[in-house]
Amino acid sequence: MTMSCFNLKTFLLNFLVILSSLLSLSHGRPNQEFRLKAVNLGGWLVTEGWIKPSLFDGIPNKDFLDGAGLQFKSVTTGKYLCAELGGGTILVANRSAASGWETFRLWRLNETTFRFRVFNNQFVGLDGINVVAASNSSDDSETFKVVKESEDSSRVRIKASNGYFLQAKTEERVTADVAEVSGWGDDDSTVFELTIASRLQGEYQVTNGYGPMKAPLVMKEHWRTFIVEEDFKFIANNGLNAVRIPVGWWIASDPTPPPPYVGGSLHTLDNAFFWARKYGLKIIIDLHAGPASQNGYEHSSSRDGSQEWGKTDENIQQTVDVIDFLTARYAKSPSLYAVELLNEPRAPGATLESLNKYYKAAYEVVRKHSPTAYVVLSNRLSSPNPREFFPVANGLVRSVIDVHYYNVFESQLANATVQQNIDFILTNRSSELNFITTSNGPLTFVGEWVAEWQIKGAKKEDYQRFAKAQLDVFKRATFGWAYWTLKNVNNHWSLEWMIKNGYIKL
Repeated sequence: MTMSCFNLKTFLLNFLVILSSLLSLSHGRPNQEFRLKAVNLGGWLVTEGWIKPSLFDGIPNKDFLDGAGLQFKSVTTGKYLCAELGGGTILVANRSAASGWETFRLWRLNETTFRFRVFNNQFVGLDGINVVAASNSSDDSETFKVVKESEDSSRVRIKASNGYFLQAKTEERVTADVAEVSGWGDDDSTVFELTIASRLQGEYQVTNGYGPMKAPLVMKEHWRTFIVEEDFKFIANNGLNAVRIPVGWWIASDPTPPPPYVGGSLHTLDNAFFWARKYGLKIIIDLHAGPASQNGYEHSSSRDGSQEWGKTDENIQQTVDVIDFLTARYAKSPSLYAVELLNEPRAPGATLESLNKYYKAAYEVVRKHSPTAYVVLSNRLSSPNPREFFPVANGLVRSVIDVHYYNVFESQLANATVQQNIDFILTNRSSELNFITTSNGPLTFVGEWVAEWQIKGAKKEDYQRFAKAQLDVFKRATFGWAYWTLKNVNNHWSLEWMIKNGYIKL
């Protein structure tokens, strides 16, 4: 009788434990003993030139890649070319300083031929001989060549597709009507001083820069060598249990993605899943680059800094289809732990309405294939409300809110000391994380952070204290954290370097 009571109590206790676990899982609560300690594999399947600059070394005329912001100062007027009103009308040469209206974003057609896009997104063209920025379609715009005085000179001429050179005829009139030129004197109205005000080095730039013949060779070699099986072994042997892998929307069209993207990244992702399973690692698939760019940055593969994601139902559905494809492909892998629906959408361009619509639809396609994969919703850049997706996330099973914490980008820390940076982590970041970590809300994930700051010449011990402070705070995130990134030419951004050199201990 005593034994029977004991067995019954044991059974009931085990049953309650199992039931409690199931209920907690249904609301997104994982086993609290398991939280992700992950590293991002940035710069691998979605290019970011600052991570591996050498990837761009072989591009011909690499100063003129898609999205380069060009400013032209007339040597005769001493003023900058400008799209009057930011676009929609004529070009003038009467601005004494250069800003948005005076910056022309490059579209590269080949090594020597380009289109120019202006502030309001119109393209530069011709109205007779007058230069205007009136076309909303790139196909209807003119093409141009930029002719340098020499490789080292900043002096250039701009040749239109009508065969004539542009000139600042007056401050109020720019025309394309000069057939013959000679010399590069200060009295030549066809001569301009070129300033490259900004550059983009993302997936679009590298593939379009190399062109359709060479880009497949370059990218496949990069994917094959940048991250290898030995890296997964290193990750597993150094206290980490997961990787977050950024991917681009074009991966769903592999092996024949739309130009200029090239096939092969999907096969590389397959390899990552094989290696993760071999070394017992979990994977978060992170849609880092959405179609038409969700933030306008190079890491979302924007062509020219424009942010067009979410403006149409077709665009949102295309993004849902990418999530559908990826989840269907990897749902049965024991390594698939989570799917992040869209990295760092930027406010206000990516609206709350468009993202709520997308997050709900993308969640449903994940659940169609997997009842267990966590679904990660990334907070918007530039949004003041870190809980703005709670109303959506609270209605989703196994949902996660992703926040990114970077001291290095905090303007208020521009002149901060080592201790002030550490105190910012222990107070501000801790408070921010506590605010979004609720007992009945979505799980929290510090999906990107780094032990780098704006301080120059800090000691190794300072970096160690800074890294430890972040680890101590971010370990309270109920889903976990992920360092940005595994490999980087900038040492403190490379977790591999930080571990091997004793800056971080896990």
